[in-house]
Amino acid sequence: MLEEKREKFKKISEKMGEAFAKLGLSPNQYTLFSLFFVLISFYFLTSKNLVLALIFFVIASVLDFIDGAVAKFLKRETKKGAYLDTISDRYVEGIILLGFLFLPLKEFFILPVEVWIFLAFFGSLMTTYAKAAAKEKGLVETEIKKGFFGRAERIILISLAMFLGIFNLSWMIYPIIILAIFSNITAIQRIYLALK
Repeated sequence: MLEEKREKFKKISEKMGEAFAKLGLSPNQYTLFSLFFVLISFYFLTSKNLVLALIFFVIASVLDFIDGAVAKFLKRETKKGAYLDTISDRYVEGIILLGFLFLPLKEFFILPVEVWIFLAFFGSLMTTYAKAAAKEKGLVETEIKKGFFGRAERIILISLAMFLGIFNLSWMIYPIIILAIFSNITAIQRIYLALK
């Protein structure tokens, strides 16, 4: 949903691209730094320090936004950079969701919490794969970006889960379940749009 409103965030993106380009780092370096910070976040998740886990996850997520903004500002957008960014995005989400498995979360709604976390991760992968496979197989000419939950919504829900967990670990399961359900619905939406 937020992906479709990307134009509204264009000015912010341009300003951030200009500001962070001054630091002299390449867009790909920002992408790699996001992986570094998500590993720190993972460490704090396994240590059950949700405050620091959330802080480092937000830094990783912002860096993921910055890499594209810097690439646009410097006019250095490349296919390799876009590819690296997409791969990095999947690792960032996967590493954090793996970190959730180290928390003492309780079973909810018949299914064990591990199943909900798996479904959230699987939905995240399938949302991207449904888009990539449609283009690779020649079903569409441009990428399918429509659907309930794009990358931004997933990041918001993961952040919300950690934020709620700071106050009560049992509250974390609600955003995880929403993520599991709607990321898979988004994948199905994209499959439908590709076949249509």
